[in-house]
Amino acid sequence: MKNELNRNYSEVTEFILLGFRTHPKLQSLLFLVFLLIYMVTVVGNISMIIVIKMDSRLQTPMYFFLRNLSYLDLCYSTVIAPKTLANFLSNEKKISYNGCAAQFFFFALFVTTEGFLLAVMAFDRFSAICSPFLYPVHMSQKVCVQLVTGSYICGGINSIVQTGFTFSLRFCGDNRLDHFFCDVPALIKISCVDTFVNEIVLFILSALIIITTISVILVSYVYILSTVLKIPSTRGRNKTFSTCGCHIAVVSLFYGTVFFMYAQPGAVSSPEQTKIVAVFYTLIIPMLNPLIIV
Repeated sequence: MKNELNRNYSEVTEFILLGFRTHPKLQSLLFLVFLLIYMVTVVGNISMIIVIKMDSRLQTPMYFFLRNLSYLDLCYSTVIAPKTLANFLSNEKKISYNGCAAQFFFFALFVTTEGFLLAVMAFDRFSAICSPFLYPVHMSQKVCVQLVTGSYICGGINSIVQTGFTFSLRFCGDNRLDHFFCDVPALIKISCVDTFVNEIVLFILSALIIITTISVILVSYVYILSTVLKIPSTRGRNKTFSTCGCHIAVVSLFYGTVFFMYAQPGAVSSPEQTKIVAVFYTLIIPMLNPLIIV
């Protein structure tokens, strides 16, 4: 069927983002809800960045990573939210082919980088709790910058591969994306060529990234837990658990939704379910992270 479409239709130059197919009156309500969420996200994350930057007491590795986390949350929500908000008020809901590719590239870059940054933050807590005397050496300013840079490099590699594979597909005839932004599952679904390789690449890359980063996080927290249980003071244990609890909450929210979206073979089969989960990790999580951390 896809081969027939490939022969009978010209290449598409733009996509239509179907978004949330609700009654027109509900579109205005959704616009207000999404606008409120995005405003809280912007204010919360910019406030975090400014406070950490300005307060001399917060010039530590942990807060350096938290500042970068807020920056990533701000970036990848901004890649998605403005276009989504505009489409709520528009009848056409169009996005150009190049605009779609750019949106996906930057979204994949920032989301993947955040996954690696969360692993870096777990390693930071491991170093601080399990090797406090060597912590200044393990987490010097130079090392912190290198770890954040490495996270961006890993995110960039994944983004380049995913964008290259996805937009090497041919899209002909149907240009309606059953989503509110340009994402791999929706793009794969409307391609007019065989997408088996793309689906396998999506699954393998997502699984590899999740397994690698989650392994670092789990190993770090196993050592942290064993160290904390040896602390004789109840107050000391509670303080340590409180510090780590915020990070665990952020990790659970982020990886739970990402795993559901990308790291299972049937990830492209339910558009409506996909949209709900996508709202959670593109807008809700970036909004919640500053509140959880504070």
